[in-house]
Amino acid sequence: MGIQRLISLCPMAIRSFIRHKKLNFRSTSGMAEGYKQSNIVILHKFLADDFEKFCHANSGALPLLYRSKPGEWGCPPLSTDADIRDDCLEYWKFENGIFTGTLSSLEKYTDQLKDMVTFYLGCSFSFERAAQKAGVPVRNVEQKCNVSMYKTAVTCYEVGRFSCQLVVSMRPIPEDKLDAVVLATHPMKDVHGAPVHIGSPSYLGIKDLASPDYGDPVQLHPGDVPVFWACGVTGVEAVRGCKSPLAFTHSPGCMFITDLKCEEAVLSDPKESLHASCISHNPLHYSIASAKAIRKIQALENLIGADPGKRGILHLFIKDDLLKASLSLSHAKSVLITTGFPTHFNHQPPEENDGPPGAIAMAAMLLALGKEVTIVTDQRAISLNQKIIEDAIKGGVLKTAIPLVSYQGKDAESALKFLCQDGNPEAPRFEHLVAIERAGMAADGNYYNARKVNIKHLVDPIDSLFLAAQTIPRITTTGIGDGGNELGMGKVKEAVKKHIAGGDVIACDVAADFAITAGVSNWGGYAVACALYILNTCDIHERYLRKAIGFPRLFEADAWAAALPSVRKEEELLKILVSHRVRSGKTASLAMEVDGLPFYDTHSVMIDKLLELTR
Repeated sequence: MGIQRLISLCPMAIRSFIRHKKLNFRSTSGMAEGYKQSNIVILHKFLADDFEKFCHANSGALPLLYRSKPGEWGCPPLSTDADIRDDCLEYWKFENGIFTGTLSSLEKYTDQLKDMVTFYLGCSFSFERAAQKAGVPVRNVEQKCNVSMYKTAVTCYEVGRFSCQLVVSMRPIPEDKLDAVVLATHPMKDVHGAPVHIGSPSYLGIKDLASPDYGDPVQLHPGDVPVFWACGVTGVEAVRGCKSPLAFTHSPGCMFITDLKCEEAVLSDPKESLHASCISHNPLHYSIASAKAIRKIQALENLIGADPGKRGILHLFIKDDLLKASLSLSHAKSVLITTGFPTHFNHQPPEENDGPPGAIAMAAMLLALGKEVTIVTDQRAISLNQKIIEDAIKGGVLKTAIPLVSYQGKDAESALKFLCQDGNPEAPRFEHLVAIERAGMAADGNYYNARKVNIKHLVDPIDSLFLAAQTIPRITTTGIGDGGNELGMGKVKEAVKKHIAGGDVIACDVAADFAITAGVSNWGGYAVACALYILNTCDIHERYLRKAIGFPRLFEADAWAAALPSVRKEEELLKILVSHRVRSGKTASLAMEVDGLPFYDTHSVMIDKLLELTR
């Protein structure tokens, strides 16, 4: 019987063929199109309660459709005539966690099965028709093979004797169909829902797509992107780990076909949608978030784009770089932040007060989210920054101290050793570098303030870290500036030369992956902090971050909200900077102002508007 006929047959007919050993296929992919398929795990009843809790704790991989009673061969909610002893193409047998063979039937184990419980778990084969209806090709169906499945380095949430690594299935998806496949699968949470990773398999600890742990290699077409879903074969790994005296599972790809249709899943809000954004090309990495969260972040970007100094910065904007930088930071486990623009070379200290508040606002949010954060600045300014951070803690601006370091190396080897463990580019210490209002090196190797004065003698070569990061695949960079002479703004240097006064001299030559332009650089830092809050309180993005493993972190939202910038905190920090004689950038004043703009009625209003958009 050809697969084309099996696509259109009803589940009962296919189960009958399977039960009577009339089919010679290695996978049920594509069969009974539009009906849910199920992974199977059969365990002794004394393990059943813990395994059910394990399923609920890792629901992305193990969406529980039904738990049988001991010795129950059928599954009434899923099918009217099932007999789990014969209704899978092939079974796997495990003894004390060791795989001991394949079986075409479990009939001879009927006596043992009387004390065993069957778990029916949602399967990604179930959403393949929904993907096709959305115009997305399903390569494993096209290639008439099983889907590719891989063990990852992601650890599942442990319950009792159940502990294992997440298994994922991979389907190659054309880049222009990513949004469509995310949107099609997201509502179908009982069959794994939205993808848990899009892009390079290295982020999951997968070394070679051509060598799946289960299933068949599926060939990518030109323009395809690997897309990964949490997979029910995670249950097979859990069975291995629990070392039950006797257990059975389906053979990966040989699913139980239910009578439940899967076409009815729709978004809870039809007006809502999701979007996949590319946040790295080397290695390829996408992230996803809801359209609502993305619109909020785009509104933040538009808000901070005001040009109160009339510098011409509107020409420097790159749409959605705030979104992409924030998505990348949301994924990063460790972040290095740099700031410090010694524009006041005739004063002591020479620093301006634009930059440090934005840096601290970002650091506060990143720390609240559980990231490791370090600040790197000029050696001569370490003591000053240490005092500012200590006072910020006393004033309630920060909860904990931020490690401070300096960097004086002048070559690529020194930068590599600073950024990576033992200089190994495959083991970066920091996954994202952020420069905010940090003096950036111009094309001639000097550093200029807005008045075209060379301040190179006051600046350590932190640019070298951003240049080295361009050669380290797992490090992404962001530059935040308001004039084009800041580190990272080399991404828009041609626009700086054309539209900013003195741009042909002062333009920073060092590019970051993302360039965030703001009317005042501090506003860019505030916007990043707000965007991180928006993303992590977006249930779609939060699920993607944790790979649908464990429980949502949304209960931490109050702590994240407390880390947002506020008028009170930024007022306190500006007073701290004034007390240390850190001056306004444009006027060198020690008044309550930044870049010549008064804190009250300008910066305070901006902070309130950012918070209003965020919440």
